[in-house]
Amino acid sequence: MAKKSMIQREKKRQALVKKYQTERKNIKNSIKLSSNFIEKIELQKKLQKLPRNSAKCRLRNRCWMTGRSRGVYSDFGLSRHVFREMSHECLLPGITKSSW
Repeated sequence: MAKKSMIQREKKRQALVKKYQTERKNIKNSIKLSSNFIEKIELQKKLQKLPRNSAKCRLRNRCWMTGRSRGVYSDFGLSRHVFREMSHECLLPGITKSSW
């Protein structure tokens, strides 16, 4: 189980990404479209004034059950430990243990 502070920090980041998503997208598009170098620098400064945690690349995939950040299957949103336990208990439909 991950620390509760880490889980809350990740939730805060998700909220910031959602809040500044359109503003960040607009600034990036205007940087691409502008041909004036000085204008591009000003737009970059605007982009840098946004909170760091509002960047999408700072998000981390976490297991929704345990909060574990490593070994998370994105299709299910579960870590490998929880995925294995749930599949053995037949709680995940369509998942069977392979044998050959």
